[in-house]
Amino acid sequence: MAPFHGPGTEIELQIKVSADSENPSLHSQYYVDESRLSVGHSRSRGHTRTGSTSSFVLLKAGVSHDHEEDTDLPGIGYASKLATQALPSLLISVVGLVFAGWMMDVFQHWPVFIQVSELFILVPVLLNLKGNLEMNLAARVSTFANMGALDYPEKRNSIISGNLALIQVQALVAGSIAGLFSFLLGILRHPTAPTTVSESILVITSSMVAATVSSFVLGVFMCGLILLSRMLRIDPDNIACPMASSLGDVVTLGILAGCAHYLLIHLDSALSLYILISMLISVPFFAKAVWRNKQVKYLLYSGWTPIVFAMLISSFAGLVLERYVEQFKGLAMLTPILCGLCGNLGSIYASRISTCLHRGVQEQYSRVEWTLLLMNVPVQILFLTIVWLFDLGHLDFNSYFATSYFVVSMLCTWLALKMSKSMTLVLWKYGYDPDNYVLPYLTAIIDVICTSLLVLSFTGLSAYHLSDLSADPNHH
Repeated sequence: MAPFHGPGTEIELQIKVSADSENPSLHSQYYVDESRLSVGHSRSRGHTRTGSTSSFVLLKAGVSHDHEEDTDLPGIGYASKLATQALPSLLISVVGLVFAGWMMDVFQHWPVFIQVSELFILVPVLLNLKGNLEMNLAARVSTFANMGALDYPEKRNSIISGNLALIQVQALVAGSIAGLFSFLLGILRHPTAPTTVSESILVITSSMVAATVSSFVLGVFMCGLILLSRMLRIDPDNIACPMASSLGDVVTLGILAGCAHYLLIHLDSALSLYILISMLISVPFFAKAVWRNKQVKYLLYSGWTPIVFAMLISSFAGLVLERYVEQFKGLAMLTPILCGLCGNLGSIYASRISTCLHRGVQEQYSRVEWTLLLMNVPVQILFLTIVWLFDLGHLDFNSYFATSYFVVSMLCTWLALKMSKSMTLVLWKYGYDPDNYVLPYLTAIIDVICTSLLVLSFTGLSAYHLSDLSADPNHH
């Protein structure tokens, strides 16, 4: 994990960054040259960061560009402005998370998920990985949009094509690793009944197909959305990442289940192998396109460490889900929703802290933590109401279940906020840019914690006969 040295000399942005006179050792000095939009780059020996008004991190989704002025607002006004800006993003993500949870509740009964249980291990790993890739893409293109780089046709085409090629490389490589890792974990979980070679190829191929197709669809959609928001003078940072979060899980889950189902029908043929080989062959071609694009070239060899390690961490959540999904009703539906909401709240907090650190502004930690924690209350109440009205997951919905789930969600949100603060400050202290490292690690750890605590609550409710959550039809 190498310390952050700035985005590199090849990025061309229309931006001016003024370093703090007391801390001139800024990694990248951005400046405006009307004839050549370029980046002057200087490396500091000690990996120090600036406390100036500059920050490429200000352009992450959900972060206000007048954040420095926000910190001067009095208590209620400050909390109200934070809630007003963040709550719509959370509500948008809830729609996608609920639909993704419903889809998972349906897919778990499909023959392919029953026969190839490694797909349950793959789901949280792949969704966490894809979420990181799509959020990074949305934030990256939004940055270019806010800097005005997308206003020039030639530069716009270069940026969009380069980012779409880059996410294909990342999706294909990470999708293959996720599929292979899920297959190996499945062998460790079931050593007496190992997966066949055909089923292992099915898992890896389905993972790569889901990753690359959903990345292309969402990548094109996100770029179009950002361009449209730019035309309408809407800040893309406020809508791009929430849309990526809400649509990513739904699209990826649908493609994964559909592909796996189709390949299972043709399990005796070599179709899976042919598709796998063709996708592996395509990686160098996409990589070459990225390498020749100076807007994104540096990302081809940087930023892999947090993505890969986050994938490994989230695999433990997959193991827990695969172990208990057949024992409890609604577990497959509730898990992605709980993990997603807690991860979103933690990500908002980490992004705010990182912005303050880059700008040299003191964040009001206690007030922000309480605001975000309390924002979880109406969102979770709304979700529980939807579960009760539409009988999602076919749960034995009663006061014990509702209280137990609500307590788990509040505890997980509190842990997510505390970890966001600690991880961001620690990484900053040791010279790493938090925006490149915190989010993948945070969401992966939250996946493990949320899944584990949800299983514990289901186990307790069933053990004391407070709620009938057993998936066994003979259970009484």
